[in-house]
Amino acid sequence: MTIDVVIVGCGPVGALAANLLGHAGLTVLVLEKELEHYPLPRAVHLDHEMMRLFQTAGVIDRVANDMVATDGHLHVGADHGVIRYMGTVGKPRPFGWANDYFFYQPELEAHLREGLACLDNVELKLGAAFTGLVQNGDTVTVAYERDGKIEEVTSRWVIGTDGSRSAVRKALGVALDDLKFEEPWLVVDAEVDGPVTFPDITGVPADADLQRLSVMMCDPARPATVVPGRRDHRRWEFMLLPGEDDAAMMKPEKVGELVGAWMVDVPHRIVRAATYRFHGLVAEQWKVGNVFLAGDAAHQTPPFFGQGMCHGLRDVANLAWKMDAIVNHGTSSAILDTYQSERDPHVRAVIGAAVEAGRYICELDPDEAAARDADIRAKARQRQGETAHDLIPAIASGVIAQGTPGAGERFVQPILDDGRKLDDLAGQGWRLFVRDHAAASNESDVVLIVAADLPDSGAILSWLDAHMADAVLVRPDHYVFGTASGDAAALLAARRQKLAARRELTA
Repeated sequence: MTIDVVIVGCGPVGALAANLLGHAGLTVLVLEKELEHYPLPRAVHLDHEMMRLFQTAGVIDRVANDMVATDGHLHVGADHGVIRYMGTVGKPRPFGWANDYFFYQPELEAHLREGLACLDNVELKLGAAFTGLVQNGDTVTVAYERDGKIEEVTSRWVIGTDGSRSAVRKALGVALDDLKFEEPWLVVDAEVDGPVTFPDITGVPADADLQRLSVMMCDPARPATVVPGRRDHRRWEFMLLPGEDDAAMMKPEKVGELVGAWMVDVPHRIVRAATYRFHGLVAEQWKVGNVFLAGDAAHQTPPFFGQGMCHGLRDVANLAWKMDAIVNHGTSSAILDTYQSERDPHVRAVIGAAVEAGRYICELDPDEAAARDADIRAKARQRQGETAHDLIPAIASGVIAQGTPGAGERFVQPILDDGRKLDDLAGQGWRLFVRDHAAASNESDVVLIVAADLPDSGAILSWLDAHMADAVLVRPDHYVFGTASGDAAALLAARRQKLAARRELTA
């Protein structure tokens, strides 16, 4: 029997993909080589868009209680004065969620797998190690080893979410484009019973709580980051200086020395210490035939804005709605050719911002660091009110109505008068928001919503006003397809064209 999708790797990215596809009714097999999910924290940050995707996947109630909303990012210069503040305190939440959340990855993975267990059309095989694949026209045969035996499964598509050392990527022979950033860092996770002790920092905004911010110390003596976590979890990242040895830096006494300076008289326990090379890498091909790369298998991002996991979750959301459209709504499979054209420029833009930040953060020359601080402070004055959200660009090409106001942006999700969020009322899938009852939709898979009737204190009408539009069509992954003034018929026609030839579904 041919199933719809095989997913290789069940970290958070693979698990979200399986939840999204499973909720859409596709048959899914997830292959995970490990018998248990990784017990220690790795990724720690995600943003409002990921929380909205958890809504879409039906797992938000499992996930939300273990997420800790925080207040953004603070960069501190060589003179221990603030050089850049991307704070969110007191600012609107147009997407319904806080801009930044910190979490404990083992908990997140467990919750996502609990979601899979509720889907009869999704199967998770643990201890199943991918060994190879063969593409046969419209299908892919995947081989994997389990309990000492080689087994095979045939599927319509394969998604490789098997990490930075991806066996799927290697089997496809896909090379990585090196964006010329590699720096060694020591990452330390700890359980902490009390507040972190910060050095004296000047210029901290009145509304900023250092305990609730990701604080980047751009100190040429040793660049370091202090990251809040859920409950008692904290993370430190320390740049390794020239000549320092990885093994020596991971020794308990050295780790204790580095972390101890931040934990004066505060009980704490080191959970993990490991060295990493922070990279900027992007796969040259994200789609080879019917096989797709997503997450760290497709790209690796320096962690300076916490977007690494977010990239991967966006990847699989992009794939999931398009696979749903093909299987359930008769869309041409050619729509999947837009995957890389939509995601690659998006990822490169964010990696570029992270690499740029990494270059100034990792500056070790005191004179250069002083000049950097002056330059960044001057730029920061020109972009007052900046948040990490501003780093995420709109989709520039693909399944969007290019040239219409707002096309490719992430669409808002206001809180409704009864406390629910917009998606709780409007649902998922394609949504056409119009000003009043004059508009109509004859598309069976597009939900029509009259903005004037929404109990949202006029938020969607205000969005339409800001974009000088009477209608906005929103994709299933919550990106704006396009807008229209007057009649929405042309907008729906543009959608039909972008989705390519639609075949008649057969019984």
